Amino acid sequence: MQDFDSRHNGNGIPYRFAQYTIDGLDVTVGNFYEQFGNGLIFRSYEEKDLGIDNAMDGIRLKYSPVQGLTLKGFVGKQRFFFEHGPGIIRGIDAELNMNDLLFKNWNASIIHGFSFVSRFQEDLNPIYNLPENVGAFAFRTTINKGKFSFNSEVAHKINDPKGGISYNNYAPGNAAMANLTYSERGLGIIIEAHRVDNFDFRSDRSANGKELTLSFIPTITKQHAYTLAAFYPFATHPMGEFGLQGEVNYTFKKKSTIGGKYGTQISLNYARVNALNGGHSVLTTEPSETHTPMLLSIKGEELYFRDFNFGFKKKINRKVKFIGNYVDLIYNKDIIQGKNYGKNIHARIAVLDINYKIKPKHTVRTELQYLSTDKSDEYDVDQGDWAMAMLEYTVSPHWFFAIADQYNFGYTDHDGIQHDPLHYFNVNCGFTKGANRFAIGYGKKREGVFCVGGICKNVPSSNGLTLSITSSF
Repeated sequence: MQDFDSRHNGNGIPYRFAQYTIDGLDVTVGNFYEQFGNGLIFRSYEEKDLGIDNAMDGIRLKYSPVQGLTLKGFVGKQRFFFEHGPGIIRGIDAELNMNDLLFKNWNASIIHGFSFVSRFQEDLNPIYNLPENVGAFAFRTTINKGKFSFNSEVAHKINDPKGGISYNNYAPGNAAMANLTYSERGLGIIIEAHRVDNFDFRSDRSANGKELTLSFIPTITKQHAYTLAAFYPFATHPMGEFGLQGEVNYTFKKKSTIGGKYGTQISLNYARVNALNGGHSVLTTEPSETHTPMLLSIKGEELYFRDFNFGFKKKINRKVKFIGNYVDLIYNKDIIQGKNYGKNIHARIAVLDINYKIKPKHTVRTELQYLSTDKSDEYDVDQGDWAMAMLEYTVSPHWFFAIADQYNFGYTDHDGIQHDPLHYFNVNCGFTKGANRFAIGYGKKREGVFCVGGICKNVPSSNGLTLSITSSF
């Protein structure tokens, strides 16, 4: 399959385990998925769409000695396609619910957590002395009180050089994240920030890409659902970035001037991610190369990504409702995709989604989308302008039929080659019953980048038949 690494070829039993529970002690032997806190120092998970499956193979213990205290521990190796990574991974995690343990009458919920993960990997480097045991630890806090919720986690990793022959960076790494939310009827506010410096932690010191990752940096940008709005997705950079995001969601009440008969929902979002001051931390045998970035720096730093967007949802009557979105973003393709354009991309995207209920259980939905890139000398035009139209007919609760076309207006690439206008036409239909969904489609898929939660992969252009079967458990 074009979308996946060729090393997925083969056959076997990739996931097998035995589990036993007695008096609150949970023992798992074999394969398991696990996450400590927000995942800053350890997240073992599967994401089929990205071709990621870094399940652990070993032994895991879970135990709650008293109410309010949960302990976890494991040792094992990480799955690497049909083999294992070279590192032996060990981890412990403790989570303390202060309300259950000490302050049962508090009107606020407070949860603290601590995690430690280490990797043992033999040093086979003929020139450099590499640490064979690399440890990372993290502290986290979650506080919920009334309409407010606060979550934070800070992590530190000791020096973890890649093991090169001519160059190694012995600087330690660190990561921090925090988010504050406020929620009441008709209003929701989210403010969050994170900072990451030299925090690429893996079960193999020399691995790269999506291979054998232990750490997971949650994305701090909005994950757009519409096709052209998601054309330029952001991928987190564990080697170094500083990001901010704020979002406000508000519902105008029914029968108000703006709300109308059914109410109106609006949302406003802004996100920005930039490089650290002077780049990530560096510690080598050359003193002139040593560098530690400032803790906080925004002005004048290289911009990785900026997204300003707003949207609305409006029900006109019992049959018609609208959803509209506008996105204005700046995208650093050199950093995010490893290109060499020398300029950022500035794109503006508009989306209109119209639902019309013909009769009970019969609905027609239309999507109209348009993407335009800035043509000024300051920015790169990339693939130029796009338009998309989609028509979907649904017979609830079982059937849907859809026809869609993405159209590129043509552009001249960086090699001076002229690309003619091109259609990407698709037809799909599906059937849903209970927990099972069956869908079949035919058409052409454009080349691009596909992301889930800040982790991305390149997707080649393809043309053909697709069949998917999805079951929910």
